[in-house]
Amino acid sequence: MRRADRLFQIIQILRRAGGPVTASAMAQELETSQRSVYRDIATLMGQRVPIRGEAGLGYVLEKGYDLPPLMLTAEEIEVVALGADWVAGRGDPALARAARDLIAKIVAAVPERLRPLVLDPVSATPPVREFPRHGLDMARLREQIRNGRKLALTYRDEQGRDTRRTVWPVTVGILDKASMLFAWCELRQDFRSFRTDRIVEAAFLEERYPERPARLKARWRQAMAEERAREEHRGKVAG
Repeated sequence: MRRADRLFQIIQILRRAGGPVTASAMAQELETSQRSVYRDIATLMGQRVPIRGEAGLGYVLEKGYDLPPLMLTAEEIEVVALGADWVAGRGDPALARAARDLIAKIVAAVPERLRPLVLDPVSATPPVREFPRHGLDMARLREQIRNGRKLALTYRDEQGRDTRRTVWPVTVGILDKASMLFAWCELRQDFRSFRTDRIVEAAFLEERYPERPARLKARWRQAMAEERAREEHRGKVAG
């Protein structure tokens, strides 16, 4: 790896970290020596990159610092292209349009030699033949999630039975064969998932649920982690 690339990657490592990162950890990721990392950190500090810390304790990048836009590696460009292609094929009309716009913006902004990575990436997402239509306005649903407002819906299960639910929407997942709404269900007093194509009716309520969206999402993530742990335990017991 060229030294210029390594300096860039050190900033990336520090930017995505949630806390101090040791020179040893950076050296391992960059496949170089700790001494080289120490020299690179000193160089970056000399260039007024706001890095705090010291050898042995770890380094952090102060908030507010950012790099010039679109300084992307070939792999990063391919990741963006793959993600946008996935959403364009499976997202609702608003997200699909935004994904296509994003690809066009990247093509216009990156150097000509990198454009094939966007327009014809080495990796590819599987084609979508028939992706189910959503049963509600997905753009409005995303706005409802951001505002922490409740949703009243009629949901049809696999057996064709309809139930009325009032839910606290948490997030939307775009899966391979369908989109899912993950929410706290007042009826079940627990987190539940709902295929958006099985939502028969939806009313967007003005009533806010009694906790911050970020807190609700944190509780949902914790519940999902606990469920995965239980499944792994059951698998070990069965095995």
